[in-house]
Amino acid sequence: AEKHAGVSCVTASMDDIQFEEAARVGQVITIKAKVNRAFKTSMEVGIKVTVQDVLTNAEKIVSVAYATYVVKPVGARKIELEPVKLLSTEDHLEHALATERRRIRLGYEQVFQNLMQEHNKEGDNCDTVKEEDAVSTELTHVQSIELVQPPHANHHGNTFGGQIMAWMETVASISASRLCRSYPILKSVNMFKFWGPSVVGDRLVFNAIVNNTFQNSVEVGVRVEAYNCEEWIKDQARHINSAFLIFNAVNDKGELLTFPGVKPTTKDGVRRYHGAIARRRIRLARKCTLSAKEDKPSDPWERSNQAYVSYSNVATLMHLAAKPGWEITSRLDDIKIWTREEGDVLSLKVEMQVKIPSHLAFSLLSDFTCRQQWDKHFLNCEVLQAVSEDEKIYYVTSPPMTGHKPRDFVILVSQRQPSKPSEPYIVAVKSVTLTSMPPSSEYCRSEILCAGFQIYSDSDSSCTVCYFNQMTSGVMPYLAANLTGTSNSIEDTALECIKFLELKGNKC
Repeated sequence: AEKHAGVSCVTASMDDIQFEEAARVGQVITIKAKVNRAFKTSMEVGIKVTVQDVLTNAEKIVSVAYATYVVKPVGARKIELEPVKLLSTEDHLEHALATERRRIRLGYEQVFQNLMQEHNKEGDNCDTVKEEDAVSTELTHVQSIELVQPPHANHHGNTFGGQIMAWMETVASISASRLCRSYPILKSVNMFKFWGPSVVGDRLVFNAIVNNTFQNSVEVGVRVEAYNCEEWIKDQARHINSAFLIFNAVNDKGELLTFPGVKPTTKDGVRRYHGAIARRRIRLARKCTLSAKEDKPSDPWERSNQAYVSYSNVATLMHLAAKPGWEITSRLDDIKIWTREEGDVLSLKVEMQVKIPSHLAFSLLSDFTCRQQWDKHFLNCEVLQAVSEDEKIYYVTSPPMTGHKPRDFVILVSQRQPSKPSEPYIVAVKSVTLTSMPPSSEYCRSEILCAGFQIYSDSDSSCTVCYFNQMTSGVMPYLAANLTGTSNSIEDTALECIKFLELKGNKC
């Protein structure tokens, strides 16, 4: 961060950290970090940690994390950062995805509050916390006090964020160990912020307590308060950090142990108990969504995972567009068709030259209710949920192919405007599952894994529109004939798209 900024920087926050592999004594750890994007006064730093076994030479990923840094304040004025220089395709991709990750950071608290409100509407259903053999959460409370000394601080005199996290893990591990006869293993740390700094000479007080258990895992909340000498005497604490750590425990055979149920005994304990349930819903939704398994059903659209499904939608399209190995299969004036094979997965790219400004093309293509005006594969299209200005869920029906039922789709459309001229407009599409729209016997419910548009500005009056589609069984019948050369449906649809855009765009 300081290499990019040229001045002193401090950690503002860390995203959720997932530990995929444990690093052990005798193994070699490699840590790589780079600034992905600068946002005026803050920047995202991507960190990749791998471990190498010196005996087998095998390398595994321990964790991939993202930290937000800001310039260390000097007076009241904030220092604006220079943009990041992008040298590779990977740099461009991470630079664009940093904006999506920032959306998640900024919206995390609102998602959590929405889930807590859902619980409050359902009432305090405390049946789960009245088990006879449940352990009182108060019995898991652990307090630790650390004196910040020079080796614990960075070159600014501030306590290392990593040192605070290490102390937090220690006290949280002791708290979790009171519920199992084993050493707890840290699996993840929830997104958390550094609310304020601590310096050499401060006393840091760590309070840890189990919030809830979930069969094979336990969430421990840790609150960190700082005192200098004067504050210590007056008992005036500075709250500098809070975080939630999730642990597993295994026996000597490596089998996961079951944690006993816990029972909160105070009003604040009940709040933390239900807060842990809400955070677990978000955590599981994130893990499921970002696993990106191609054979899984479409993601459910729920409060707990909306931010992550949207991120996955945009990120998957951008990753597909950035992959190498696209081969051109057809040229027709202003249209080029590309295909890409990766194992059993076939992807399609249609590149169109359009004589209207890019922002108009984006406006027209992002409104899917207009799609049937130029795409014969769209029979009907209606908005099911207008989630926000950038996210809408549509219900789409397609005409039947010979000998088949008509198909229907429930799709999420995520639209993104570029933050600078060199970046494209994005309209990303993927299937989602809505409980309010179950499959019907009249249609064959089909899936869209990844599809959408990237729109690049060529001039004030022209743009390049690129359409992508990662083939699935649901869309293959409409495109298979084209790929074998017995039909020109793709070219015909692209021509209709260009005509539609230029006709509508020139009237604006």
